[in-house]
Amino acid sequence: MEWHDEGIVLGARKHGETSVILEVMTRAHGRHLGMVRGGRSRKSQPVLQVGNRVDIVWWARLDEHMGQFQVEALELNAARLFESACAVYGLQTIAAHLRLLPERDPHLGLYEMLGLLLSHLDDATAAGELVVRFELMVLEELGFGLDLSECAATGQREELTYVSPKSGRAVSRDAGQPWHDKMLPLPAFLIAGPGMRADLGAIEQAFRLTEFFFTRHVYEPRGLTPPDARIGFINALRKHTAGKHHVPGDSAV
Repeated sequence: MEWHDEGIVLGARKHGETSVILEVMTRAHGRHLGMVRGGRSRKSQPVLQVGNRVDIVWWARLDEHMGQFQVEALELNAARLFESACAVYGLQTIAAHLRLLPERDPHLGLYEMLGLLLSHLDDATAAGELVVRFELMVLEELGFGLDLSECAATGQREELTYVSPKSGRAVSRDAGQPWHDKMLPLPAFLIAGPGMRADLGAIEQAFRLTEFFFTRHVYEPRGLTPPDARIGFINALRKHTAGKHHVPGDSAV
């Protein structure tokens, strides 16, 4: 059994004296594990870092075996990303979400979104929006996607302000007002065009929205909790925003 694909490194763990078990998200073969012989060598270690894009050949005697990888670098992102707290926590969060999906199931849309994220994770201004949109895509792939296209009650597409916690569908301002205290807020940037940028408050609101549905449909049924890295990512966004607003020379009284 053998295939050739490209992938993005999600993690690696030691195996024996010289090898590693590498976890990658591949374009055509989903999240996949394989052993890299000699993966702990000085030559291989820089290539097998989280966030790097790699060329992969996988082979095994039987398809159900873990098999072995032969790996070559395509794009070394790790050194750049590891300098940013947002990027480090973001990568860990994304990897945790991808592990919710069945191993070896292809998800081309998620793979391409992951590639986009790698270009922007160290830009905190863009990273928050991109990661929360990635979470919406993961919910969709798991079968629990939100429908934010029109009001669940009236079918209108304007003034969508809420999300129903029961159906996961958008609700307009007027239709949801009588039950506003039971509705989930819908941040406008999630349904607006790409030209609309979100502030920190809207991004945190969006993360609360996705966490609600992850918890209901995924975490609680599987006995899981949200990944710690997700909290670290949101805290890194807060710290970045606070730093932008800090005026040198100011001091708290």
